[in-house]
Amino acid sequence: MTTIVIVASNYWDGVADAPLGPVEILVRDGVIQEVAATVAAPPDAQRIELAEGMVMPGLIDCHVHITCRPEITANFWGMSAGYKALLSAQALNNHLMNGFTTVRDCGDMDIHGYTVRDVKMALAKGIIDGSRLIISGHMISARGGHMDATPMLSPECHSGMNCLADGPDEIRRVVREEIKWGAEWIKFAPSGGFSTPSDDPVQITYNQEEMNTLVAAAAQLGRPVSAHVMGNEGVRMVALAGARSLEHAVMAKKETYKIVEDKGAFVVPTTYAGLRSARFADDEDYWASSGMTPFAKTKVRKYRKELLDGAEYLANSNVKIAFGTDLGILSYSVNGAVEFAELVMNGITPIRALRSATSVAAELLQRDELGVIAAGKAADIIAVPGNPFADISVMEKVSFVMKAGKIYKTT
Repeated sequence: MTTIVIVASNYWDGVADAPLGPVEILVRDGVIQEVAATVAAPPDAQRIELAEGMVMPGLIDCHVHITCRPEITANFWGMSAGYKALLSAQALNNHLMNGFTTVRDCGDMDIHGYTVRDVKMALAKGIIDGSRLIISGHMISARGGHMDATPMLSPECHSGMNCLADGPDEIRRVVREEIKWGAEWIKFAPSGGFSTPSDDPVQITYNQEEMNTLVAAAAQLGRPVSAHVMGNEGVRMVALAGARSLEHAVMAKKETYKIVEDKGAFVVPTTYAGLRSARFADDEDYWASSGMTPFAKTKVRKYRKELLDGAEYLANSNVKIAFGTDLGILSYSVNGAVEFAELVMNGITPIRALRSATSVAAELLQRDELGVIAAGKAADIIAVPGNPFADISVMEKVSFVMKAGKIYKTT
């Protein structure tokens, strides 16, 4: 690969408390070789001058659903695996062009096959291009729980789903099945949600024994666990079970977030997809343009106070926050970088928001090569046309994207 020198007028490394000023970054073979005021580059090295704005690590979105779109919810069962694979390729290109060099899919919506695994294979073979993909298999759910889609069918239809499991023995079997088919994380839904028709966000659909069994079965095979969880009691139980990543977790109390902190777990709050709707709960124009389901509107209005209170408790806690958008459940017409401004609007400091999508996200995903600009790290580098410490909205205007040393965007 060509040796590249990025010459930046200002950069941030993903860790520091403030921008670090001018720098040169030497990239070769997809890896950052040197970061210094002046690097030792060969004469034929390609030089890229990024004289305006700020250079920073490639972004990480820890919660997406590349096989889904809110626009197809009504026809969910009628979409083939091939069509969902095409949606996935589109999604990964979209993420990359917006500066997200790595994404974690948090639940394959091909509920009969393993489309996200196949998409990851296509990425590895260079058949398609896009963001680096970390996969969680399907979202394991109790029957009647958040990921049980059969209520969208007539009771006379008996269509099976490969992610439903009740009781410890069945949970162990499904966890092992997901890992067999390539899941790097195990995702499960121990509570209800907002976007689905038949469950309530504060319902707890697995007992403590079932949650403990799932986490232990995953750990035995070296997989961390991610949990879709909403209400306070569900967050508490999931944290006690040992899940590493709590998705949403937006209605917990102060004392529960302290348990999450003590356990060393991370929260991926997906605030634009959830808390924003709580602020606009009574705005019919918002709902008409949001693409969200009618079920979500009813539930958000019911739990508006708990959502807004939970956001305040999370912002005032010391819980590790990782960046996630829930795109796929949220429309892909949205640039996922809007989550930065939403985090700040909900009381998260700009530096905490920026780290959530870089060094802290890499820590959550246990990918030490990502999220930081430093020698030896993957050459995932982006630039934005301004200073996000002063104006977080510039994160929505990424002007340069490099993933693993390859340049994908220069304007």
